[in-house]
Amino acid sequence: MDGRRVIEWTDGTWLNPPLRTETDSGGLVVTTRNRSDFWRTTSYGFVKDDGHALLTAFPAASAVEVTFIAQFDTLYDQAGLMIRVDENTWIKAGVEMTDGVPHVGAVVTSGKSDWSLSPVPDWHGRNVTLRASRAGDAVTVRARCEEGAWQMIRLAPLAPDADALAGPFCCSPQREGLQVRFTRFTLGPADASLHA
Repeated sequence: MDGRRVIEWTDGTWLNPPLRTETDSGGLVVTTRNRSDFWRTTSYGFVKDDGHALLTAFPAASAVEVTFIAQFDTLYDQAGLMIRVDENTWIKAGVEMTDGVPHVGAVVTSGKSDWSLSPVPDWHGRNVTLRASRAGDAVTVRARCEEGAWQMIRLAPLAPDADALAGPFCCSPQREGLQVRFTRFTLGPADASLHA
């Protein structure tokens, strides 16, 4: 498996435990708490840091992958991969429901959050994998649906000596009860190149 190792669900630590979790042969099913989110200030003026993330060490020169499936149906329902240094420094990348359509995107936060996204209507209800590769002073974030081609989502700064964590995340800023099935969580060597 190209030097990758599976991270067991029990090896991570929850930042803000969700309403409910269940494990079965298909993975980890997570149910979100009401109005959970990660955001800092920009445009909306509020700080939210109560979304759910199952985190483990994300050392330099490594890459983490998370695969999940969910039926997003409410504005801002979201799931994917989080990289976190502290409450002021983090990245979340994945699929988010916006304007009635699933979008793939990322929020990079360094004191304040930004947001970039692109519509992916054909990804709805399908397996999506997020991959973050840490090399030098940067993280390269890629995504793909099923076994499709990797798409680069973001190149973002991350200090080489930062003590970072990473893992699956989900939240539902407008409701309670989004269910996300995470089916894979792995760690391995960083990508050899910025370009796939």
